[in-house]
Amino acid sequence: MRARPSIRLRLTLVYAAVLVGTCATLLTLNYALLYRSLYADPRDPVKAQQPAAPVSVPVADGPTAADVAEKLSALAQKRTEMARMRRETLLDTVGTSAVGLALAAVAALAVSWAVAGRMLRPLRTLTATTQRISQDRLYERVALAGPRDELKELADTFDEMVTRLEAAFNSQRRFVADAAHELRTPLAIVRTGVEVQLAKRNATPAQWEEMARRALIATARAERLLDGLLALARSDSGAIVAEPHDLAVAAAGALSDADGEAERAGLTVTTDLRPAPVSGDPALLDRLVSNLVDNAIQHNRPGGWVEVTTGRGDRTAVVTVRNSGGGIPAAEVDRLFEPFQRLRSGRAAGIRSGLGLAIVRSIVHAHGGAVAAAPDPAGGLAVTVTVPAHLSSEGR
Repeated sequence: MRARPSIRLRLTLVYAAVLVGTCATLLTLNYALLYRSLYADPRDPVKAQQPAAPVSVPVADGPTAADVAEKLSALAQKRTEMARMRRETLLDTVGTSAVGLALAAVAALAVSWAVAGRMLRPLRTLTATTQRISQDRLYERVALAGPRDELKELADTFDEMVTRLEAAFNSQRRFVADAAHELRTPLAIVRTGVEVQLAKRNATPAQWEEMARRALIATARAERLLDGLLALARSDSGAIVAEPHDLAVAAAGALSDADGEAERAGLTVTTDLRPAPVSGDPALLDRLVSNLVDNAIQHNRPGGWVEVTTGRGDRTAVVTVRNSGGGIPAAEVDRLFEPFQRLRSGRAAGIRSGLGLAIVRSIVHAHGGAVAAAPDPAGGLAVTVTVPAHLSSEGR
């Protein structure tokens, strides 16, 4: 396959062709004007001296026939000389123009080559930077200097894209590392418990039962983590069904499932569940509300409260979950929606996996909604989710 000419060569040829074409047009126009001035000048001395019509002159007073013939011969010679001079002038003009045009073509090629190279220099910089960038060199940037033109906008857009890619890769690495650590913890608990129990020669049934109970708790934690990872991957993929569902029903189910845990923590639960019809994946929407409720119960203080409300806004369905608890700095709220982010350390089996609000955000975005969180001055957090309302229900 024959390689195509470079962009620089093509631009050079185009620029040179335009310049040479312009020069050729000007020379042609100049030649035409010169030709007209030479052959169509009303002040032509030959035409001025040539008689317009024969004049009858008396023989006695006028010139003789010999004189007239001599004058006509002189006029003919003068006309011949003028015609020769016109031809030579035109030929000299054509030759000079051809030489000038050739020199202009050479100069145009040289200047066009230099200009094209100067214009394409930012693209070469962008290409070199792109070739250097890899998964381990996402810190590279073009950082193109110069006026704010199309090429600088392209370079700036490329830098912004690489910045987003770097953030995505870093987030992915943290996610994988945190997920591996979270899965490793319950497996380590099970392995340690089994090894300790097997090392005992006279282990009692009660000890085996206690070890099995700890293993069951650890495996349940690993199972919850895997379920969270699957839900996060499913919502991130965007492959969701669109079926009518009511967030009020989802909230009622979530509160019913968490009723025992809320009672053990001594929490007061208040609700205001009004219809909030939406169109989406019922399983993911149920998981969304369940995560909000679980997050409000688990991150609370003993004897605190939880408030869950659902309703409709302007073409949206809204669910809000508020709870009491410790104070949360406003600058730290966004971190709560990142996978495996906690404001307090702890690895006990009862603590959430760190995916609750991350899954909420992913499910909300998959359904075209928005999620917002705001800390309560008295402690706790208020999370509000808005999802487009079910269209067939808006006119009722």
